[in-house]
Amino acid sequence: MFNLGTIRINLPKPAALLKFLGRRILLPIAVGFSFVVCSTANAQVSSYGDKQMGEVAVDHPSPILSKVYVHQRLNQQIPLDGDFKDETGATVKMADYFGKRPVILAIVYYACPMLCSEELNGLVGALEMVKFRPGRDFDIVAVSIDPTEGPELASKKKAMYVKRYGHPETAAAWHFVTGQQPPINALAAAVGFGYARVPGPDGHLSQFAHASAIQILTPEGKLAQYYMGVEYSPKDLQLGLVEASHHKIGSPVDNILTYCYRYDPDLNKHSLVVARVVQLGGVLTMLSLGSFMVVMFRRDMKQGEPPDWRRSDGGRGA
Repeated sequence: MFNLGTIRINLPKPAALLKFLGRRILLPIAVGFSFVVCSTANAQVSSYGDKQMGEVAVDHPSPILSKVYVHQRLNQQIPLDGDFKDETGATVKMADYFGKRPVILAIVYYACPMLCSEELNGLVGALEMVKFRPGRDFDIVAVSIDPTEGPELASKKKAMYVKRYGHPETAAAWHFVTGQQPPINALAAAVGFGYARVPGPDGHLSQFAHASAIQILTPEGKLAQYYMGVEYSPKDLQLGLVEASHHKIGSPVDNILTYCYRYDPDLNKHSLVVARVVQLGGVLTMLSLGSFMVVMFRRDMKQGEPPDWRRSDGGRGA
């Protein structure tokens, strides 16, 4: 601040500075790198022989990714008569979850090694800051796109996310279902959720390329709002639930997709080269910041107490 022409500077102590850097710099860097690894690996997946690792296949995307999309089909009625299995093994229909309240729908697969967990974690994180409660104001339905998954895995996933949410009394409103290919395909087509099966690390078709999005549906099962990515605004989510409860249909959102597709079928292994480069960059950044903090601490240890920068003479005395 300025005072009679003399500049006074309040310099934070190293401990406070470290806390500030950790909150404002280190944490965003860590989060940023986690997404860069995924996004970069996605962008640089080999395109069936015509691309080498390290090349950005922007002009020639993988044929697999042409099958991965989210088409926002607002006001579309989803099929409610398909047979699924819930987490207890009971046969259910989508109609069992509609009729009273809005529904938050997540199309995922439970053995997903990366993006689906982030999607469900993001949903839980947003719901923690929403004043509405599952079972009273809305229901949650997660549907696996993998017909080989069954109730046992669905039950484990449900228990995990109900525990993470922290309100065990809402467990009855969390539904994790599995099914066979025809009802899965019918639901995905109605939602506009495109995905493709790809080879896993063992060469078998055990993984899926897909995008990340959740949807809010009206009590009668019409698509009212889409939310893309893996982080969702609690304010927007709450507003979407309010509008859906009144049978209102929202507006399209920016269709920026987050892909889950890391496997390289040509090399029959995961594309770790780019990930390693990004991780190395993160380590170097951390080391640089750590060195800066060491210098700051050593300077203060040599000088004793830090100078009082509030004095106009910089703490040097007369």
